[in-house]
Parts: sequence; C-alpha cells; structure tokens
Amino acid sequence: MNQVVDLAFSLQSNKPLPADHGYALYGALSRVWPQVHRENGIGIHPIRGQQIGERKLMLDNRSRLVIRASAERIPELLPLAGKQVSVNESSLRIGVPQVWSLRPSTAVRSRLVTIKLTSGLTEEAFLQAAKSQLVVLGISDTVQITTLKRRTLRIKDKEIVGYEVIVEGLSAEESLDLQERGIGGRRHMGCGVFVPLP
Repeated sequence: MNQVVDLAFSLQSNKPLPADHGYALYGALSRVWPQVHRENGIGIHPIRGQQIGERKLMLDNRSRLVIRASAERIPELLPLAGKQVSVNESSLRIGVPQVWSLRPSTAVRSRLVTIKLTSGLTEEAFLQAAKSQLVVLGISDTVQITTLKRRTLRIKDKEIVGYEVIVEGLSAEESLDLQERGIGGRRHMGCGVFVPLP
C-alpha cells in the first residue's frame, strides 16, 4: 500500500471563513484542481482557526489547508501552491506546503463523521453503523468509540447531520489504518478525517 501523508499548505485570507466550510472549500478547490471530483481516497481536513462568533472562523498562524493523500500524488497537488480560491465571501491564498507523516496514536478524533443510515439518524444507530465500518477496516471490536457534539455539514440548501467522534484503544497499525481510510462519507468535505488526540 502506498504511504499516506498530509500535505499542509499555509493559508492567508482577507476575511473570516464560515465555521461550516467543508462543501464551499471542496467547491473552491474543484475549480482549480478538477481531479478532486474523482473517487480517489483523498481527504480534506477542516481548516482550523479561531472561532469569532456568528459561526465564523478567523485564520491564524496555525491555519492550513491540509490534504490527506498517498505520497505518490504529491506532484499532482503541488500546483495548488500560489493559487487563490474563493470560499463564500473569503478569498484564500494557498501557500507553500509541508509534508506531514501520519503518526500512530491510541486515540484519534474526527470533527464530523457522516454516515448514511436507512433507518434515520439516532445516536444509537449511528454508533452501530460506525462500529460496523471499523470492523470492515479490520479494527478490533474492543476499541471504544464515543460520539461528542452533534454537528452539521451544509451542502447547498441541505443540512447533513453527523457527530464528532473519538476512537480509543487503537493499536499503532489500527490507528494508521483509520487515519488513512476514515469512516463515513464526504471525506472531500472534511468528514471522517481522523487526527491523533493531543
């Protein structure tokens, strides 16, 4: 299997971003990097920043555009450096990237996991579906999965509901597998992308 890495681009913005920016960021990147539309195992992390109220996010010196992809795709991603994209009213200038290796951790977190359920979204049904997906990844059923905040992702005029998720008790190999592949859908929009708990 190809090594999976995070490519972290520095960012500058003229205005705050919406806190719920996953779909808008995906759309903005699609315009300058059409390959992101393909079903290609790429994950785009939610952009971190400082919450300033009214569901807005101010970028700070930690803010990065982080794209998780196999290392062999780095040459395809490098041309994003220097591009300017519009995310709602914000104009983002994408800077030079750094390559970050994934690091194993016994506990990982995803800000938002969305799973399509036929029976309607309850916390119990969501947890059951998440556990099933972990088993498919080959992760032991002894790990502990916890839902935290119920969160939403706005796609056009529709709100997709999911949960912030923590998975604990992972082996090093399980941790890397979960970070590489994630669970749920919409990884291009920041969902199901796991990072080690600090």
